[in-house]
Amino acid sequence: MSTRGPSRSARIREQLGHPVLDGDGHIVELFPVFSDFVRDHGGGPALDTISRGRGPSDEMTADERRRGGLLPSSWHVPSSTEYYATVTSPARYYERLGEAGIDFAVLYPTMGIAMLQVLDDEVRTTLCRLYNEFMADQYRPYGDRFTVAALIPMNSPEEAISALEHANALGSKVGLISSHVHRGVPGQTWPPDDDWAALRIAEWEVNGWIDTFGVDSAYDYDPLWAKAVELKMPLAAHTAGIGFSDRASVTNFVYNQIGHFAASGAALAKSLFLGGVTRRFPGLRVALLEGGAAVGVETLLGLASTWQKRSGPAIHALNPDNIDAELLYKLLVESDPRLSRYTAEQLKWQGTMKIPRDDFAAVGINSLEDVRDLFCIPFYWGCEADDPLVGLAFDSRITPLGARVPAFFASDLGHWDVPEFDEPLEEAYELVEREILREDEFDDFVFTNPVRFYASMNPDFFNGTSIETAAAEVSGR
Repeated sequence: MSTRGPSRSARIREQLGHPVLDGDGHIVELFPVFSDFVRDHGGGPALDTISRGRGPSDEMTADERRRGGLLPSSWHVPSSTEYYATVTSPARYYERLGEAGIDFAVLYPTMGIAMLQVLDDEVRTTLCRLYNEFMADQYRPYGDRFTVAALIPMNSPEEAISALEHANALGSKVGLISSHVHRGVPGQTWPPDDDWAALRIAEWEVNGWIDTFGVDSAYDYDPLWAKAVELKMPLAAHTAGIGFSDRASVTNFVYNQIGHFAASGAALAKSLFLGGVTRRFPGLRVALLEGGAAVGVETLLGLASTWQKRSGPAIHALNPDNIDAELLYKLLVESDPRLSRYTAEQLKWQGTMKIPRDDFAAVGINSLEDVRDLFCIPFYWGCEADDPLVGLAFDSRITPLGARVPAFFASDLGHWDVPEFDEPLEEAYELVEREILREDEFDDFVFTNPVRFYASMNPDFFNGTSIETAAAEVSGR
């Protein structure tokens, strides 16, 4: 253990006067230990299937990668030995959490996130189930300072409901869902001679499409949302957007990486909103993790401004069929007599869309207040500590009706982009030092907002934890 004095993050925590809740820390799994658990619990065949898949080689040419749809990978773990030992050991993590100035952390997988998008149905569901059992076993002794999000595979509502019920029975308090799943074109299959293509994470599926569970979904996911409300389990999404059309370089990881969590989070939020999910399930809470709050503000602004122009009666005012053909003909010929050889009907708009379409019909919005409430109440946005755009979420000058887009502190501890274990809270506090946030807004960021997200569906979420009393005060209990 380190013999240094208190870290700056620890000193900042002491001056705050309230706990710090990390809404998105990470576990770095020791694969050999997990593998032994899987084999000991009957999952050997699923593990063997994954092991047979051959991964992309760093020596492959760009053309070879492009033909296989193989994108560049990167390290995800820290390079410091002590730091790596900390986030791979529940006991060390628990002992050192105070050095990071954090009182309680909701932990998310690293390797486990990839399991949500394994293509083989049996392999995916088996590994996710055993992963949840493994993590429940590993972290059960440390429940006063940690809870671990459970993997909820989303390829079908039935699969997701089964996983959610199993996770709840294990004592899990929050479910980690995919932001999307890849669907293939009917009748299209992966090349049968390519094990890796058959098993790899579905980042890039040629001629396929992305299902975001709301708008245009292949299934009705309402039973899943109902089950989450019934079980009082908030849902969080933490899925890579790498592989989207503007993030599909076969040679450059950074090109793909910048903004990819924001893209996948926004896609899910738009889909659930426009699909009417937040209207039908007002008690549902969904966190979009690691993409930051700026994309949440941008999405809210886009939905609000577009609703005012393209919903209900407003859409009819935009219909080019309203154009007066005779008057248009007169005006155009006055400007250019050569146009007189055309008829008035020929010069009128010739688009193919004939019936005005209200894309907000499923949401049932009657006012701008509805847009605000159906977006800002259910969706929370996880923000890394070094993100200065957090300020946008608290700036009432920007959002419609002065709404706040709920943003919360998400340390991303355990990953390559957090070089030091005790760094995130110190970085986050720079928001105050740079006058991006006021002290009271920072309090909301690192405590009030994450408490409201996790406890809004389950008032008992923090019972028995180190922050139980403080969290109850936020929840009004």
